[in-house]
Amino acid sequence: MHYYRYSTAEVSCWYKYLLFSYNIVFWLAGVAFLAAGLWAWSEKGVLSDLTKVTGLHGLDPVVLVLMVGIVMFTLGFAGCVGALRENICLLKFFCGAIVFIFLLELAVAVLAFLFQDWVRDRVKEFFENNIKSYRDDIDLQNLIDSLQKINHCCGAQGPDDWDFNIYFNCSSESKSREKCGVPFSCCIPDPAQKVVNTQCGYDIRKKSKGQWDDQIFVKGCILALEAWLPRNIYIVAGVFIAISLLQIFGIFLARTLISDIEAVKAGNAF
Repeated sequence: MHYYRYSTAEVSCWYKYLLFSYNIVFWLAGVAFLAAGLWAWSEKGVLSDLTKVTGLHGLDPVVLVLMVGIVMFTLGFAGCVGALRENICLLKFFCGAIVFIFLLELAVAVLAFLFQDWVRDRVKEFFENNIKSYRDDIDLQNLIDSLQKINHCCGAQGPDDWDFNIYFNCSSESKSREKCGVPFSCCIPDPAQKVVNTQCGYDIRKKSKGQWDDQIFVKGCILALEAWLPRNIYIVAGVFIAISLLQIFGIFLARTLISDIEAVKAGNAF
């Protein structure tokens, strides 16, 4: 939106403080994510030994939390300061970053739809790599357990995928008590049990597959997620549209404020 008032041009306080309010939420959320991520790392001793991050072959969920926190903190800070100080450089940085993220989201969504088989293979590979590191990181372990419990699934394509993990592998060389088993999150919960039986998956894969159905989930998590998406497509679409509208609103506020500032500078030049 442009204001052609030249010598009487002024920066709209409405857009200025609306953009500030918009960004203060992102900035505070970024601070919260960063604080949570650093606290989690301190609990795991990563802050005193950063090699623990590179030594993990799977995904450390804390890294994602920190990355989101850094992006939100940076954009929120740039937007807040840019709006209050009427700094065009910071506002253009904020606007450009939001546009880039928005286009990246669209590109990922389109490519994921067009290349579904490739995405499925990458998800399978990603899940298997994280199964290997299941016992190496408590946050990764909790993430996989939550995924399996919520989706009533086990492994990437089935329970046998737990052979990728050295503790659950059925090989004769394994000395683990969990040998040829699955994590407790694969077990079908017993409503009568109030205390979680963390040993319910021990030795289950030594039995015939016909006996698995009564004790553990036999569907792989990839199939479970593929079945979940069509049932919840409206929720997923609604979340995507809501995020996109928020981003478009932020871009609109930033561009409008930039136009106001440029109009004022142009008016003062006469």
